[in-house]
Amino acid sequence: MKKRLSTSKLAVFLIAAMMATGRADEYSAIEHQRQKLPVAAIVTAYFNNSHADVVVGKILSGYQQDGSPGPDLQIVSVYTDQVPENDISRDKAREYGFRISPTIDDALTLGTNQLQVAGVLSIGEHGDYPQLAETQQTMYPRRRFFDEITATFRRCGQVVPVFNDKHLSYRWDDARAMVDTAREMQIPFLAGSSLPVAWRMPPLELPHDCEIEEALTIGYGGLEAYGFHALEAHQCMLERRQGGETGVVAVRAISGNQIRETETAGQWSSRLFAAARRQMPGAPEDSAQWQPGPESAVFLLEHRDGLRSSVVMANGLAGYFACAFKLKGREEPVATWFKLQEGRPYGHFAYLVRAFEETVHSGKAPYPVERTLLTTGILDRVMHSLANNGERYETPELAITYPSPDWPFANHPESKLLLPND
Repeated sequence: MKKRLSTSKLAVFLIAAMMATGRADEYSAIEHQRQKLPVAAIVTAYFNNSHADVVVGKILSGYQQDGSPGPDLQIVSVYTDQVPENDISRDKAREYGFRISPTIDDALTLGTNQLQVAGVLSIGEHGDYPQLAETQQTMYPRRRFFDEITATFRRCGQVVPVFNDKHLSYRWDDARAMVDTAREMQIPFLAGSSLPVAWRMPPLELPHDCEIEEALTIGYGGLEAYGFHALEAHQCMLERRQGGETGVVAVRAISGNQIRETETAGQWSSRLFAAARRQMPGAPEDSAQWQPGPESAVFLLEHRDGLRSSVVMANGLAGYFACAFKLKGREEPVATWFKLQEGRPYGHFAYLVRAFEETVHSGKAPYPVERTLLTTGILDRVMHSLANNGERYETPELAITYPSPDWPFANHPESKLLLPND
């Protein structure tokens, strides 16, 4: 069992480190309740409106990124894998006094032999990285970041919570290894998309152990980058069904003329597609007129418990995420729109930061990383299926089970963080 760094020892280490840099006054007193715990940010690139900006920025300057209240966390170090011309990390370091670290190890230890942070943000999104030739998946270094973080944990004999932004990796084997390592080292591991914690209009929460007969989610955007968000929205609803999550036995992804052909064949539901569309702004009734383009796709999922569900990337029609479900015993579908704040401060990211804050302070992730392990695995098979003309992939490796969490989304009645979303 790895040793977690205690708050008291962390304060001692941090005060010593700050004294060495002339900043001891910032840590001259430890608050009696929920002191701001120090965290490191490991990012691919940090520029205006990047994921690094809209996550780290909410710790630096509040949930609204305007100096208003924010999480009980403090950024003490940032490692940037790339420094593009539009980088803002150096300016932010001068403004807020955090350390620009030359290595991931330095960001976690501040040049010592002990962890000096209570948590680690790993944000492997944006930047100039190659793509796999066959599938066009971007090879973000999320596995490398994780391996270097855990190497420092092993060197120091300590662990702290880690958050991995978005899917775990472009490659299933990496994702599986990351989760297995976190379990072996007893690292509280949080990951995923902002969609599960974003606003829902209406605020639909499926009851635990409901019987889902059909399920469909609509997404838009890039089939890897935004297809992941659609899968996370889909999964955070499906996991509440009767028996809990049991995994996926097969994945197929189709595009072009196959989209309407599979609709006609009943492999995805026109009725649920229309129901999800009606929850979007303006309650559109244009579903039947959609002409799928080359950037559109449908992900067809076969679940271990017999459920079949679908994710429709409706590019050319929809610019929003929404989902719809046919529940046993109910004639009409239930549906919701996942509302995002489309401009600064991109408030839906505040709810990811809130979940990370809870993980750091409690030492326990508020929702299971297995959700994102499953969606990562599905996405990898989706991208390979699209590259191979809609080939069906059996997925025995995705026999992933986990209990459904009760962490509230943005406008859930039990949400403790209320922010504007306009």
